[in-house]
Amino acid sequence: MTLRLRLLLAFALLTVVTAVSVAGAGYVRARDAVVQRAQDNAVIETTNRVEQLYPLPARPLDTASLERIAGRLSSREGTAMVVGNGVSVGGMDPSVVTPELRALVSSGYVGWQRVPYAGSVWLVIGMQLRVSGGGASGIEVYALRPFTSEVAFVGELARNAWLIGSVVLLFALGLGFLAARGVLRPVRELQLAAWKLGQGDLSARVEVRGRDELASVAETFNSTASSLEHHVGELRRLEADARRFVADVSHELRTPLAAMTAVTDVLDAETASLPGVAGQAARLVNRETVNLTRLVDDLIEVTRFDSGTAALAPDDVDVAEVVRATLRMRGFSADVTASLPAGVRARLDPRRLDVIVANLVGNALRHGAPPVSVGLSVDGESLVIEVADAGPGLSPEVLPHVFARFYKADSARGRSEGSGLGLAIAWENARLHGGTLVAANRPGGGAVFTLRLPLGGE
Repeated sequence: MTLRLRLLLAFALLTVVTAVSVAGAGYVRARDAVVQRAQDNAVIETTNRVEQLYPLPARPLDTASLERIAGRLSSREGTAMVVGNGVSVGGMDPSVVTPELRALVSSGYVGWQRVPYAGSVWLVIGMQLRVSGGGASGIEVYALRPFTSEVAFVGELARNAWLIGSVVLLFALGLGFLAARGVLRPVRELQLAAWKLGQGDLSARVEVRGRDELASVAETFNSTASSLEHHVGELRRLEADARRFVADVSHELRTPLAAMTAVTDVLDAETASLPGVAGQAARLVNRETVNLTRLVDDLIEVTRFDSGTAALAPDDVDVAEVVRATLRMRGFSADVTASLPAGVRARLDPRRLDVIVANLVGNALRHGAPPVSVGLSVDGESLVIEVADAGPGLSPEVLPHVFARFYKADSARGRSEGSGLGLAIAWENARLHGGTLVAANRPGGGAVFTLRLPLGGE
């Protein structure tokens, strides 16, 4: 349930409770006052009519006299009934007099009661007649008066109460909508600003209005966003400086490394004629120079990816031939089982595919166990290359970081086992083609790296 709906429901509930309480209490008080006044007026009128009959003779009244009394008590709106000497006369229906009212009148009291009659509500008033001297005459009179106008008036009060309550409810809902809109507007602005901040727009801010709690939240958000923008800016600056430093150092190392490589090539050609320790030292220098050259080349390649200058040089190639050339040039052919069907062509950068396959196969040979296999297939519109080994596989701790830069599953490995950039460069090259590179473990044991590239290129 949204916050706006909850606010509207709260306003509606409060309005309903208030309207029912106020209108209900007013309706009950007005209804009781109207009914009481109508009953009092009817009783007073009937009592006045009865008093006009006095004085009554002390002798018993005959039926004709009783009928005259009933006639005098009757009116245009109602009728009357006189009960005495064992007879009941008058135009009133005796069935409307309830036993409770008759018992009350027989006890000498003036009584009245609302009863249903002729499809409406009527008032029955009863009392005893007194003879001269104040004694009881034994004659009871009952007057039937309509209560229709009072019932209609009470019904009108009820309708007015419902109407006023409905209008108040609609008015309260309108106020609730406006209040919710005013309250939720800063919340929506805060939500939008937070979304922009999450999308990387560190300049997102919220306008502060007023001095309430929402304004305090907005000020806190702005302060947090400003601090985050400052820190992220510093981190980006430091990262840019570090990348520039790596790029500059890598390029500066290329010239002396070229000279060192030329010298070590000469030494490598003479290692056979060098005595013992000198020959070992020459071979070590040559190997480390090769490793350092590879590391510098990898660093330069990484800086190209980071700076966005890495670009594809796509060509329509025979994928199987590119993979075979990679295995042959790296000296991997004798150690790798290749399943490379002919006729698979794709538009991609052959140099970068060579780098991907070389890094994957080299990683499998160094850290896996034979046999190492390379498979080529086509899945829909994708080119699929799988490199698998029969080694121990990748542990759950290694899998999430296998393509991270400079990550090594065994931190104790020597520098000769790689720089930790090969798989990262392979992953970047796959992404540059618009493809994916995924690492997993085979059910039968060993690791498998799956490269998927679009056949048509990026």
